[in-house]
Amino acid sequence: MLRSPICEALGIEKPIFQGGMAWIADASLASAVSEAGGLGIIAAMNADAAWLRSEIRALRERTDKPFGVNVMLMSPFADEVAQVVIDEHVPVVVTGAGNPVRFMKAWNEAGIKVIPVVASVGLARIVERAGAAAVIAEGGESGGHVGDATTMALVPQVADAVKIPVIAAGGIADGRGMAAALMLGACGVQVGTRFLVADECAVSEEYKERVLKAKDISTLVTGRRTGHAVRCLKTPFTNAFAQRENEGAPIEELEQMGAGALRKAAKDGNYEEGSFMCGQVAGLVRERQSARAIVEDIVGGAEELLKGAAAWVA
Repeated sequence: MLRSPICEALGIEKPIFQGGMAWIADASLASAVSEAGGLGIIAAMNADAAWLRSEIRALRERTDKPFGVNVMLMSPFADEVAQVVIDEHVPVVVTGAGNPVRFMKAWNEAGIKVIPVVASVGLARIVERAGAAAVIAEGGESGGHVGDATTMALVPQVADAVKIPVIAAGGIADGRGMAAALMLGACGVQVGTRFLVADECAVSEEYKERVLKAKDISTLVTGRRTGHAVRCLKTPFTNAFAQRENEGAPIEELEQMGAGALRKAAKDGNYEEGSFMCGQVAGLVRERQSARAIVEDIVGGAEELLKGAAAWVA
């Protein structure tokens, strides 16, 4: 059985996190992943305290296993959400889109294990000093907001730079990706794109079909000029956004174009106007499965590969 230090630290059975995808990672998906032995994560996204509190309680009606909440630091509700996770005794907080240090003292004092997403060695070191329990080193192959470094380059450098556990994210969708991440120095993985087609994922049918049809060249990154680079599937919306960005459109215009686009994709299935955030690894996602089947396939595949690793050594 594949185990790692992150399993003991968080009380989970398998070292796999489900990504905190905005408008997608809700109580249904997160509870299913936690029940399967991984760490399910609710995305607080731009939602307010009342919505998050309701999702946390809905998850607890479905499972008593450990789970996490992803706090998007750019959210206008970040302060109230930061308090909700304390009030609701959330065991794990994952942070994204910024530096979480201003919240970490209160979270640590509340007994919450804080695991920030980092795209650089520098931020990994900063959050380690502030008391992070682990970090998620996320490469630019991932869907949604991305940095510049690839997973292959970032993970070993972060693993060398910090003493806390490192979780690898970006471009991981099967046992091969998980085994590779462990060899790079990670002690677990975070997976997003493959869970988009999980039975328990409430994302629109159009979204699921687009992921299943995706190929290796089906994504692009937009928003680098705005300072908020995002990887999405190529669609009429993202192609138009990329064209205006390349033409030098004002940042204000680009931000207006992007407002609400993810919700249009995730909830409405609007192919023309929606932003279908998705990782480069979508070409490996070929079938709908339960969250449990996805977790077992990834972890089981990694176990088999690692058992056979000795064949490469003379």
